Amino acid sequence: MKSSFNKNLIIYILKDGKGYVKDYLNGKLIFEGEYLNGKRNRKGKEYYFNGKLRFEGEYLNGKRNGKGKEYYDDELRFEVEYLNGKRNGKGKEYNDEKLIFEGEYLNDFKKRGKEYIRGKLEYEGEYLYYKKWNGKGYDENMNIIYELVNGNGSIKEYDRNGKLEYEGEYLNGKRNGKGKEYDSNGELIFEGEYLNGKRNLKH
Repeated sequence: MKSSFNKNLIIYILKDGKGYVKDYLNGKLIFEGEYLNGKRNRKGKEYYFNGKLRFEGEYLNGKRNGKGKEYYDDELRFEVEYLNGKRNGKGKEYNDEKLIFEGEYLNDFKKRGKEYIRGKLEYEGEYLYYKKWNGKGYDENMNIIYELVNGNGSIKEYDRNGKLEYEGEYLNGKRNGKGKEYDSNGELIFEGEYLNGKRNLKH
């Protein structure tokens, strides 16, 4: 067994390639899994400092690589493919154990796919980084209610609980032009002009 100290961490690597990392102060696991040449390799698990599971999946040369799952507060959030430590390839995203996105990722960002609200398809298309870019939005009856072309058009935005946050115009993937904004209770909190994603109070 090889052990070493790194600031507040204790690292143990066994001869057969398995090992773990613990927090020096509270003794909780930070990582457990397989190593090769001193780096995380093949299967492993990461933990938050409170001991809850953070990630389980595959590694290569110390980075997440292959299939894996990310967790937050004991809930599955991502089930995706990784490349060089980033989400790359097919994947799914969840909130409150409900599917909210399925599609493809590139360098941690959504590339193309489908978004869901309460199990219903809300958007299908392409993304530019985190922004909806080329695609169509649907209502609960699968009627098209908006369409974006190169980030331009009219749109409806919803929060993670399916509440309408914004409805209005988009330019280059941002709020631009006339629009309405709502709070979590559905109350109108702003109606007017937007510029570069922000309320244009000077207008």
